[in-house]
Amino acid sequence: MGAIERPWLKFYGNIPHNLNYPEKSLFQVLKESAKRHSNSIAYTFMGASYTYSHLIEEIERFASLLHSIGLKKGDCASIVMPTCPEGVIAFYAVNKLGGVASMVHPLSTENEIDYYFELSDTKIAITLDMFYEKVKSSAKRKNVKRVIVSSISRSMPFLKKTIYNAFLKKRVRIEENDLLLDNALKKIDGYVEDEKVDVNDLAAILYSGGTTGFPKGVMLSNRNLIAEGMQVAVWGGLNDEDTILAILPIFHGFGLSVCINAVFMGGARTVLVPKFELKDLIKTIEKEKPTFLIGVPTLFKALVDNDRFRRIRFDFLKSAFCGADTLPEQLKRDFDSIVEKSGGKARLLEGYGLTEAVTAVMAMPLNEYRSGSMGIPFPDMYAKIVKPETDEELPPGEVGEMVISGPDVMIGYLKNEEETERVLKKHKDGMLWLHTGDLAYMDGDGFFYFKQRLKRMIKVSGYNVYPSEVESVLSKHPLVKNVCVIGVKDEYQMTKVKAFVELKDFSLASDKLADELKEFAARDLIKWSCPKEIEFREKLPLTKIGKVDFKVLEEEERRKER
Repeated sequence: MGAIERPWLKFYGNIPHNLNYPEKSLFQVLKESAKRHSNSIAYTFMGASYTYSHLIEEIERFASLLHSIGLKKGDCASIVMPTCPEGVIAFYAVNKLGGVASMVHPLSTENEIDYYFELSDTKIAITLDMFYEKVKSSAKRKNVKRVIVSSISRSMPFLKKTIYNAFLKKRVRIEENDLLLDNALKKIDGYVEDEKVDVNDLAAILYSGGTTGFPKGVMLSNRNLIAEGMQVAVWGGLNDEDTILAILPIFHGFGLSVCINAVFMGGARTVLVPKFELKDLIKTIEKEKPTFLIGVPTLFKALVDNDRFRRIRFDFLKSAFCGADTLPEQLKRDFDSIVEKSGGKARLLEGYGLTEAVTAVMAMPLNEYRSGSMGIPFPDMYAKIVKPETDEELPPGEVGEMVISGPDVMIGYLKNEEETERVLKKHKDGMLWLHTGDLAYMDGDGFFYFKQRLKRMIKVSGYNVYPSEVESVLSKHPLVKNVCVIGVKDEYQMTKVKAFVELKDFSLASDKLADELKEFAARDLIKWSCPKEIEFREKLPLTKIGKVDFKVLEEEERRKER
């Protein structure tokens, strides 16, 4: 690898060019970090703070519980939870046993949960009481052996827990074979040994459409997760004086790796935010004074538009990083101006990542800035620009497909060799490269600049939305003849889903029917995929071979925006 040019290294400053990655499981790496920071705060949840030693104790107890009900090395446990302590603890407990953690969005529909359970061969599901009924319903259909159920209030401070349990807690009947977490933990006596694992063993499954299509299971190894976590920790110089808000969810690579795993590897503190509520989030920022803010453009847009946020003194903030979608230049200027006026020095910087490489693989260095750039690759990560779908490298300044290589790159897509071979390719240089499906260019100094996606995909609040999936759902409505879905600009979300619908009988077009179609879509689609706008057309534009020409519709929308 040493022969591959890395012009960006001259901008690393004190960051090492290469890191030494332990030949251990992810949990064992966390355990070593916890020993170094045993009395430091690992996480805060709803105002209650817990040390690293407490975190390890909780993981050990949870792992013993999983072991007692038969979870073995290589078995899959699906974690269907928002960002909360129990979800984090479950993730590392599964890893301690050599199991595979499948991270599932708790707001997924039953059809989607069915799909995730079947694809991953889930043996045990772990969820909260508020999601139990639909998780159990899927578990029965997909032969999941047991469901472990906790409550969002379990790690709350005493007063908040009391109020929540009295007035807000969902009462559900747990079926005989399933377990209430606290009751089950009372019967656990002693810890089990760490399972011996190879660092290249499968450790986690995150779900992404990859470059096209229905969500795929991205297989990530212990090495993938350790390497990416260490790289982020070193890049940000994380230590026990740092605090990061985990606003991004743990079922998303960005949230799990950057806001949780990297934080723990650096001995810093993460503030777990289970749900995005702007008012509550701003209060949390005022109270917890995070040294880093990590988010997607939608989040930063909501913050800069808020009067209370604009009045905060940001002398505590070291930096802010935006990823998962393109950062508009005006949004960056607005954020930087707010921070500067308050006496702070932090700037909003851009990064780049994708689930197929855990998440972030490059970012702007803290000591250098290039307008419009996603930054430079992390230690041990390589990137280059090639002629699309080839390994022919293009010179600086020329737009092509960005490909990446290094220890963060996934094992492959679960049960999908064809798609794996399409995106993971060995080049003439002998290295394995991940073809990202993103068009970009590199300048002469090694800074990368995003242009657009090679394949048709929409980013909504940092989440991948696949038009073909939305179109498939809407097409099932009895009144719909044809449909085309595109992404259009939105003041708050940056991009929203818009559906153009051709009805079997155009005279039925109405606002009422548009609302009905939105509700119809919401039954089978996660909220980010649901169309926010529906426009009826007598006829949709077609290509010469009779396919709906989405490019014509995209161009019409662009003209409206001018």
